[in-house]
Amino acid sequence: MRLLAFLSLLALVLQESGTASLPRKERKRREERMPREGDSFEVLPLGNDVLNPDNYGEVIDLSNYEELTDYGDQLPEVKVTSFAPATRISPAKSTTAPRTPSSNPTMTRPTTAGPLLSSQPNHGLPTCLVCVCLGSSVYCDDIDLEDIPPLPRRTAYLYARFNRISRIRAEDFEGLTKLKRIDLSSNLISSIDNDAFRLLHALQDLILPENQLEALPVLPSGIEILDVRQNRLRSSGIQPVAFRAMEKLQFLYLSDNLLDSIPGPLPLSLRSVHLQNNLIETMQRDVFCDPEEHKYTRRQLEDIRLDGNPINLSLFPSAYFCLPRLPIGRFV
Repeated sequence: MRLLAFLSLLALVLQESGTASLPRKERKRREERMPREGDSFEVLPLGNDVLNPDNYGEVIDLSNYEELTDYGDQLPEVKVTSFAPATRISPAKSTTAPRTPSSNPTMTRPTTAGPLLSSQPNHGLPTCLVCVCLGSSVYCDDIDLEDIPPLPRRTAYLYARFNRISRIRAEDFEGLTKLKRIDLSSNLISSIDNDAFRLLHALQDLILPENQLEALPVLPSGIEILDVRQNRLRSSGIQPVAFRAMEKLQFLYLSDNLLDSIPGPLPLSLRSVHLQNNLIETMQRDVFCDPEEHKYTRRQLEDIRLDGNPINLSLFPSAYFCLPRLPIGRFV
């Protein structure tokens, strides 16, 4: 107890001595700030400004409270599409007016391949960008081609039907030694350079119906199918021995032309000959059979069509005696 009383007395002495050591003006200022009896409120120290009912409006000005809280229209939401920092452009340096989207945007329809391909070699476009290339096959059907496009060296099958090709040049197939099938149906082909197909030794199928051909070029000997239907082919446009060396020819389609005779001699490999709807009036005795070999039967040649021609087949019995079946045509 004596120790506790001693410590209390010491603290009181130290407090009195500290207050006494303060300057007189500082002690007076602290005494003025102490609350007096009878006051109904407590003064809060606010640094250099004392908050009381007289200066409340000066310390905190609430006259523009509504202005501070009224934001008007909400700002548009900004969506971040890039993590790169935005570049600030000074209004003084910006000279271009901001672009505004059109209320009625219009779309331009892409041009078709027709005008693009009308002079394709001049545009230098790779063929496989305008045609469809699948392995060794190239499909250029119905795209308004006017010329044979440059073909990849590996091309074995070419389909360029329903176009506007008018001429086949010797250089169109130069170096394409793997070509097996050429189908140029339904074009406007009126002329073929004589050497256009000569060096295509692998060619098996040459399909040229529905064109405007009047003559045939030199043909490679390996052809198996030759289709030249619905052209303007004349007998004078076929060389006299055009088919003799074609030892693999099996199907020969020459219908709907302007032929006035049966072209020959025909190879022994032939299985079908279509000559209907021409101008044929007569035939040679040896066109199908050898008149000296009466015991010989040409068994492979089973399909001969001569219907739609003015010829009377009953007048030429020696021309087809060796055949396993009679030709189709008029016998009266």
